[in-house]
Amino acid sequence: MDHDRAPAAPRARLSDPGSPVCTPDWLALREPADHAARSTALAADLDRRLGGRDTVVVRDLGCGTGSMGRWLAPRLHAPQQWFVHDRDADLARRAAAALPAPATPVVGDVLEADLAGTDVVVCSALLDLLTAEGIARLAEACAAAGAAVLWTLTVAGRVVLDPVDVRDARIAAAFDAHQRRDGLAGPDAPDLAVAALERAGYAVRREASPWRLAAGEPLAEEWLRGWLDAAAEHDPALDADDYLRGRLAEPFTVEVGHADVLGLPR
Repeated sequence: MDHDRAPAAPRARLSDPGSPVCTPDWLALREPADHAARSTALAADLDRRLGGRDTVVVRDLGCGTGSMGRWLAPRLHAPQQWFVHDRDADLARRAAAALPAPATPVVGDVLEADLAGTDVVVCSALLDLLTAEGIARLAEACAAAGAAVLWTLTVAGRVVLDPVDVRDARIAAAFDAHQRRDGLAGPDAPDLAVAALERAGYAVRREASPWRLAAGEPLAEEWLRGWLDAAAEHDPALDADDYLRGRLAEPFTVEVGHADVLGLPR
C-alpha cells in the first residue's frame, strides 16, 4: 500500500465506509429495501413463540431511526413495550417517536445494555460491526435474560452483479477485508452469531435476507459508491472511479447478501 498516497475523495454521499454512525438520510434511503429483505418467516416464528403474553418487552440494539421496530412491531400480535438503544441520542429519540408501539430511548454502548426482564432482543445491520467476542458476549447476555433474539440484515459477504465485470471479485474481496479490519466480524458475523447462540443453548434458524437492487434506484447507486469506497480504502490500487463510471453507464442489477438469525430459548 502506498502510504504517501492522498486519500481519495469519497464516492458515497450518505455513508462512511465501516462507520458505526449512520446518517438519517442513509437510513431512510435503505429502509424500503430493508423491509423487503427481512425474513417474514422468522418474524412469524417469533410471534408464535410470544403468543399469549400480556406484554412483550423488546430491546432494539443499534436502533438507528427505528426501521426494525416499524417493520417488526406490526408483525407481533401481543402488546409491546420497546426500548430502543443507540449510541447517538438523536437517533434513539427519533426511533422512539416513530415506533407504532410504546418506546423508550436508551443512549449508550449496546453491549452494555441491561437486558433484565427482556423478552426479545433485536438488531439490524449491527453484528458485522462487532467482534467475535462481542457477538459471543451478546449471545450470552441474551441467554442469561431468557430472551429470544431476532438479529437481521447482517452482511454475509455475497455480492452478485449482472452483468459481470472481471474486477468484481477483486473489489468484493477488498470490501470483505475492509469489513474485517481491526478484528471486526464483517461477513463472518452470521456464522459467528449462529455458533454463539447454539453454544448459549438456543434453537437457531437462519434465513437469507438479500437486497435486490437495480440501476436507477437511488439505493443501488449509493450502495455501489459505498462498496467501492470501502474496497478502495483497503486496496488503493483499485481504479474504483473507472469501475464506477462503467457501472453507472449501463443498466445493472445486484444482489447484496445478508442473513437473518432467529434464536429461541430451548
